[in-house]
Order: sequence, then structure tokens, then C-alpha cells
Amino acid sequence: MLQIDSSGIYRSSLLSEIEWLEHGFGTRNSLWPEPARLASAKQIHSAHVIEVDTPGVNGEADALITNEPGLVVGVKTADCVPVLLVDRKNRAVAAVHAGWRGTAQAILLRAIQLLHSRFHTDPVDLIAAIGPCIQRCCYEVGSDVLQSFQAWLPEQDLSQRAPLDLVEVNLRQLRSAGVPLIHTDHGAPCTYCSPDKLHSFRRDGIQAGRMMSAIGIRPLQ
Repeated sequence: MLQIDSSGIYRSSLLSEIEWLEHGFGTRNSLWPEPARLASAKQIHSAHVIEVDTPGVNGEADALITNEPGLVVGVKTADCVPVLLVDRKNRAVAAVHAGWRGTAQAILLRAIQLLHSRFHTDPVDLIAAIGPCIQRCCYEVGSDVLQSFQAWLPEQDLSQRAPLDLVEVNLRQLRSAGVPLIHTDHGAPCTYCSPDKLHSFRRDGIQAGRMMSAIGIRPLQ
């Protein structure tokens, strides 16, 4: 379950159980994390994943992984799906920006593959949390977009304009990678439906702000 705290940040109950981990899904009113520790990337709506070990903007990508204590990796969203991953066994983390293009290209699977190749992550040791994003109730798209999801939504008629459930697709991708269902946390509100708390590009257009979702290993004492 995700709940908002007094600082205006959504926290995952599953991720909050890990004492050496810090994480949060930002809102339009939150100021976290501090920029000096944040590693980000120029987001290009791709399925490109990079490993980082220093703060600042690290090239072009839509997902970042690290095992560097004290460093926080983050992605910005304003309707797209933010996903935070942690490998409890090997102490590695990932922040993923899964827009419809990235989701169609299975960016989550690519992030998990890079975690495995760099840090020996086994998907059964991963915990994943999905933050605020546009939900099926407010995300109707054309058949050209829907047809990109044939492999993930075989039960849906993709031949005509219809709602698209990006949260469900990302959950299916996590399960296909081997992440246990009980290790996934979601249930955040719809960005479009929450103008008081959340930015939404589809609702507000170019005036929409961005929200930061980030995760990191606490600094060594």
C-alpha cells in the first residue's frame, strides 16, 4: 500500500520495511530529495537503462540503477508510471520512468536485466513499488498506441480507441520477470483525478509541473 506522509510524499509500506533504504514518490507540494545527492537523466521516453554512481544528470535514459550508498536515483513524471525497485539481498536499486513508449518496450524488464548483469540480482529478491500515474479511468488512447501492447493485453480489443491500463501492464511485466506478486506495491491515486496533489500533463498541458520519484541506499555510517 502507498500512503502520503506529512511531508507530502507517497511511501510504499513494503519499501519502508527496509531500514537501509530511502524512497519516495513526490507530489506537487513535496521537496525531496535534496539535489546534491540526486542522480537523474535526460528522459527521452525510451527503454534505455543506465548505471550511475555520481549525482547530477547522467546522459539520456529513462531508468537508472545503482548500488552506491548515499546516492539517490530519481525520475520525473506527470502521468507516466514511476516504478522503484530494490534488491534486498544485494543492496541495489532502480528508478524507472515508464511512459507508454517505455512500457511498450518493456523498460522494466530491461532494468531488471541490468540489475542482474551488474549486481547479480535475482528477481525473487526484488521489491517493486508503482507510484502515482494516470490510471485507466482517464487514459483513453487510439488503436495505434493500443496495438503496441498486444503481447501484454491479449484479452483487450486493440482495434479501436479505448482505455489503456499502464499500471496493469507494468504489473504483468514484473510478474513475467519473476518478481513475486506479494513483493509488488501499488494503489497510488490517478494523477489526472488529483489536481490538488499531483501534476498531470494530460490535464494541464504544457503548464504541468513534474514530480520526482526516487530511491537510494542510506549513506554508510
